[in-house]
Amino acid sequence: MTTSAVSVEGVSKRFRLYHERNQSLKASLVRGRRARYEELWALRDVTLEVREGTTLGLIGKNGSGKSTLLKSMARILRPDEGRISVAGRLSALLELGAGFHPELSGRENIFLNGSILGLGRKELKRKFDDIVAFAGVEPFIDTPVKDYSSGMYVRLGFSVAINVDPAVLLVDEVLAVGDESFQRKCREKFADLQAEGRTVVIVSHDLDAVRDLCHDAALLEGGRLERAGAVGEVIDHYLGRVHLDRVEEDALGARWGTGEGRIQQVEVLGAGGGASTLVRTGDPVVFRLHYHTSEPIERPVFTLGVYTVEGIHVSEPNTRNAGLVPDKVEGRGHVDLRVDRLLLVPGTYDLTASLTDHTGARPYDVRHRAFRFEVMPGTPLERHGVISLGGRWEGEALDT
Repeated sequence: MTTSAVSVEGVSKRFRLYHERNQSLKASLVRGRRARYEELWALRDVTLEVREGTTLGLIGKNGSGKSTLLKSMARILRPDEGRISVAGRLSALLELGAGFHPELSGRENIFLNGSILGLGRKELKRKFDDIVAFAGVEPFIDTPVKDYSSGMYVRLGFSVAINVDPAVLLVDEVLAVGDESFQRKCREKFADLQAEGRTVVIVSHDLDAVRDLCHDAALLEGGRLERAGAVGEVIDHYLGRVHLDRVEEDALGARWGTGEGRIQQVEVLGAGGGASTLVRTGDPVVFRLHYHTSEPIERPVFTLGVYTVEGIHVSEPNTRNAGLVPDKVEGRGHVDLRVDRLLLVPGTYDLTASLTDHTGARPYDVRHRAFRFEVMPGTPLERHGVISLGGRWEGEALDT
């Protein structure tokens, strides 16, 4: 039976939001009353167990209580209700380099910051070379840290904190410090800690990183624990709920055209054949464009553009390139783009739909990034990039 490294029992944390504050005793006497404030419950009755030797990701929207819970675990904040127990030495990477003195050298700050994190001088001497090498600041170790670049500063802070050899490591949004090379070293260090059976709790908005690094996840919403369990299940639940919240916010993008024909609606038909704004990688999908013309349009061309939510132009198929140009259309109807296997990786995508003449020079109606849909993990299971190649791995080493 796995024991708990961190136990959170019925924890609630309250903050006061002041509308005005009395800055002095005189101000209090003159006003004749206390400063006005309202109470904000950042955490409400949170109960959570972090299994020893596992990595837990805390996820949720801004203001959901993730960092407050992490700081409570680190004993920086004291819960107003409930209790938290941590087994073994704890190290927290919350604000890198928070214990550094700008006038002291990197060498002096290693001993200062390390002592704050609980390491003795003898232990710090033994780890000194590893800390400096990991941070990559050897030529500047005797230079005051006030002269360090921001990257050097956070690398050294990260290196000190991660070499404390904690039983429990708490990490708050510091997975992306430094350049690509240093981030790779950080991930390798996390892998070493996990292999050694250390317990790690991570707060991050980078869901791909949480999937890659964590065994379990906990979703906070409005200060309450909404869901906890296997990392993939919790993240998929979160993405699904976020997507449903977005559906109501699907404001129309730019629109232009001469108006003889109009794109009335774009639908995404999922594997079951029904309209949906939520599909999976590898599913069969139909993109349906509903149109209406006020007069006959000769040799029309229908186009569908796909964009990532960040604006990357993924694809733009049209009926002309497919060799499907009717002599004319009139009235109401629809055209379908049938995709037997959708190879978009998980993410949020926008659709642009247009109706033009055969040359494309005359747009009757263009609705730019006016429709949004979400792709959830499916088959093949890939996380990065924009599209899957849809290939198949083979080789003697892979035969089972």
